[in-house]
Amino acid sequence: MLPRRDFIRQTGILATASAFGLPAFGLPKAKKFKMGLQLFTVRDAMAKDAGGTLKKAAAMGYEDLETYGYGADQNTYYGFKAADFKSFLQDNKLTATSGHYDFAPLFNKPADDLYAYVDKCIIGAHAIGQRYITWPWLSPDNRSPDHFKLLAQKLNGIGERVNKAGLGFAYHNHDFEFTDHNGQNGYTIVMNETDASLVKLQMDLYWVMHSSKLTPLELFKLQPGRFVMWHIKDMDRVTRDYTELGNGTIDFSTILPHYKLAGLQYYFVEQGSNFKTNSMQSITDCADYMKKNLLKYLE
Repeated sequence: MLPRRDFIRQTGILATASAFGLPAFGLPKAKKFKMGLQLFTVRDAMAKDAGGTLKKAAAMGYEDLETYGYGADQNTYYGFKAADFKSFLQDNKLTATSGHYDFAPLFNKPADDLYAYVDKCIIGAHAIGQRYITWPWLSPDNRSPDHFKLLAQKLNGIGERVNKAGLGFAYHNHDFEFTDHNGQNGYTIVMNETDASLVKLQMDLYWVMHSSKLTPLELFKLQPGRFVMWHIKDMDRVTRDYTELGNGTIDFSTILPHYKLAGLQYYFVEQGSNFKTNSMQSITDCADYMKKNLLKYLE
């Protein structure tokens, strides 16, 4: 048993370390982020064997997932009832904190139709324990400046509805948001005409590096704290297409350390296509590269 004087001294050190977020007496430092995976990357494997694919992903070190696709009418993910899909997650000690939901086909539909779909998404997100619902896509015929202004209105409305349900709402970018329209672009419109308290931003780092005139850091500085989620994928040195992490040109050491400025809460590794071997080998290689080379920037 420690003498009273030593006990007081050590507990004082612990309290000081805790106040400054420092580890004490060799205790392991809590991780800030789970290593995440966007399941769109392995959509072929998920279609064949969802449970087996999740088990393999967990074994690679992935801890968090972002879903893609939702059977709104039947409340299903990858063909499984939400409760059954959540069981897959729990069995493999996985979470799914965000989901990409298919809002694009409802862009020109009446607001009642859009909100009815939103309400179904909320039910699904709650059922599997998601914290964010994400708008991931805009159809090619809805990408003019006027369409983006209308999109901003829709995003605000959805964000308010989703937030009232206790969830977060975010918009995910591709390349077309950065197309110049006489000095303005869709991403600027979304950033400036949506309420930052209702609509967060999920930044696809690849597409920003591929198509934006501004770097991720420059965008973070414009609206600090709003970029709560990232997609992390690399860019091929020749074709500028997707490639496995570490095989491309993106210098993640200039981006990842700024996660506090961005407001990062979750990130997801993704590679939508152009696999060197196949999708499962891709997520294996990306997981290895994340652990060996990139996680240190997120501590």
